Amino acid sequence: MSEERVTLERDGHVAVVTLSRPAKHNALDPDMFDAIAALLGRLEQEPGLRSVVLRGDGPSFCSGLDLAALAASGGLEALSAPLLHPPPNRFQQVAVGWLNLPVPVVAAIHGNCLGGGLQIALATDIRIAAPDARLSVMETQWGLIPDMGITRTLPRLVGIDVAKELTYTARVLSGRRAAQLGLVTHVAADPFADALALAHEIAERSPDAVRRAKQLFDLGWTGTPAETLALEARLQSELIGTPNQLAAVSAAVTKERAEFADPD
Repeated sequence: MSEERVTLERDGHVAVVTLSRPAKHNALDPDMFDAIAALLGRLEQEPGLRSVVLRGDGPSFCSGLDLAALAASGGLEALSAPLLHPPPNRFQQVAVGWLNLPVPVVAAIHGNCLGGGLQIALATDIRIAAPDARLSVMETQWGLIPDMGITRTLPRLVGIDVAKELTYTARVLSGRRAAQLGLVTHVAADPFADALALAHEIAERSPDAVRRAKQLFDLGWTGTPAETLALEARLQSELIGTPNQLAAVSAAVTKERAEFADPD
């Protein structure tokens, strides 16, 4: 992992991931893509992890692609090259990877959250934005389409007509307006503080139940009624009577803090 591009800190069961290219508003250059991909691989194996906070260092969350750096290095072609395993390319990997993590991810958005930066944020489970944050599906401004997993994220959050309007126009929204449209979950004066508090609240719940809850909604989004009902039944059967489920019941009855075992 490129330490100068992405950092990882542990706060108990919570991982705080920071995009760290502040002088460039955390714009996505080849090193940033490599660092995010490596970090995602590390998070999948991180012991005792129950939730993640994703934020940006400096004045912005992420201002999108650094087109000049990508063009100068041949990065556009390299990042578009097919991967051996899904998703099809590195552009999509650094966004969809957050969606595919087994634990919830909370994004703290401030400053610019544009183009590829917004698509990364959309792949997190919950987004908390500053009122004056600037968000945009910006790709049509450059004669392109959004292609970093947008089909797996944006239509789940807003109506298809809103998704189309935002994409067609490349309009820049404030954090407050984004919340009104459902693009972000909450607005807060200090998005990172609120995101960290929420991540710790999630980490207090049974990690078995939280992981399966994420599967329930992510896998069930496009299934048929028969498939999604079967999914509910299967995931529930995996929980009933397990040590963590019984610990949750005991904590709810006694009003004491539960001691949960983390998944292997």
